[in-house]
Amino acid sequence: MLHIILYEPEIPHNTGAIGRLCVSKGARLHLIQPLGFSLDEKSVRRSGLDYWNSVDLHLWDDWDHFIGEHPELDLYYFTTKTNQSYWDVDYPKECGLVFGPETRGLPESLLEKEASRGVQIPMEEGPIRSLNLATAVGIGMFEVFRQQR
Repeated sequence: MLHIILYEPEIPHNTGAIGRLCVSKGARLHLIQPLGFSLDEKSVRRSGLDYWNSVDLHLWDDWDHFIGEHPELDLYYFTTKTNQSYWDVDYPKECGLVFGPETRGLPESLLEKEASRGVQIPMEEGPIRSLNLATAVGIGMFEVFRQQR
């Protein structure tokens, strides 16, 4: 089982698109509150299309509640603040990919505690600091599935 964890997501369109990705591969979607939107917003459902009702969705009050229920889950933290590429990791059969909010990424306090589990999607030097969240989730998800096929 692949777990996709969105830490305090802010943009409903991204979450809807990520939900659709999760349905396509049977992944579980975890949303860590607070959210920057309401789950009943039309934009979440519109982005997830008619697949939104099929999302294996789990909503958590905060990070501590999520971790308390998943203490043994191998987690990989997607960030621009590391040099380890996401494709240099051997992902176990059950793992979680953690992504931060669109405007600020994962908190430094979390990244410091989990420094060896930070991964990045390599990009060319230039004006773009990071990729769209839904794009980044898709890249990470399909690398895990590519390795496990």
